[in-house]
Amino acid sequence: MRIHRQMLLDLAEDTVSQRVKEEEGALVAAYLHGAVLLEEEPLLGRTADIDLVLVFADGEPRREVVPVVDEVHFDIQHHPESLYQPPRDLRTQAWLGHTVCTFEPLYDPDHFLAFVQAGVRGLFNETENVRARAQALLSQARQIWLDLQGDPTEPDLETARAYLRALRKTANAVACLSGPPLTERRFMLAFPGRAEAVGRAGLHDGLMDLLGAGELDGGLPAAWLENWEAAYEAVAALDETPADLHPARRGYHLAGITALLEGERPAEALWPLLNIWTRAIKRLPAKDQARTDWAVACERLGLLGEAFPARLSGLDAYLDAVEELVEGWGGE
Repeated sequence: MRIHRQMLLDLAEDTVSQRVKEEEGALVAAYLHGAVLLEEEPLLGRTADIDLVLVFADGEPRREVVPVVDEVHFDIQHHPESLYQPPRDLRTQAWLGHTVCTFEPLYDPDHFLAFVQAGVRGLFNETENVRARAQALLSQARQIWLDLQGDPTEPDLETARAYLRALRKTANAVACLSGPPLTERRFMLAFPGRAEAVGRAGLHDGLMDLLGAGELDGGLPAAWLENWEAAYEAVAALDETPADLHPARRGYHLAGITALLEGERPAEALWPLLNIWTRAIKRLPAKDQARTDWAVACERLGLLGEAFPARLSGLDAYLDAVEELVEGWGGE
């Protein structure tokens, strides 16, 4: 099946039209965001997701994944209207703020989205707002580092998960100085350019070092991808599967990793592989063989075991460098 951008845009419009009928007046608004809207080539590894948000008058935020074909699925967020009030506060929110600035309304009968978007776009790129978005991410990353620094227990799954969250937030603080935060599949495709945009190209290599890529002289072991697939399939077979690890997203995630492995910098596939793998392992029993396979890989990377304190020290230095960058960015 030939998949192209216009087809994905048409699917988004058709799906929103159907949801408007199904919800019988409960739907306040709906919009499209993400790669299909923002990327000239939204496919990566010949797969794509279509990111939609449905806004309701009230209710709890939730997420659903709806398969279309093997290569395409919908990733649909349900938001209450209150999440967008007041609009000016979204100017300092890295994720939702950028989403509102760039979304494409697909259903907005009462001009709710138009009002919110106008309120967010005003002054969104002012220095103090850009810095506030980056500093919020950095503060969260620094707090994670402090918690890990003061944890006397031996590094374990929760330690590794927290460490990866801190890396993601720190790197996205850099990314937010020149654009929106980066999504997982395209993170390592875009991060080098974001680091260069703020005159700190070396932050890319530093990030790879903190992931432990320097321990992989021969590239990623083939067994790691096999173990990643096994863990993902085990989670997909559970009675309750989180949306991010939905069976329909397996091929999507795998295609992104494979595209990086086949690219100019195959070691960068470690970023999505390790992040997704770790989230999957969290869902599996403690004595599952998949956990053992994951732990062996993390110990080799220095994310578990005796080498972890050195990784934590490296994260401290990296945070210092990014904090100095953010603090001085407005003046530059």
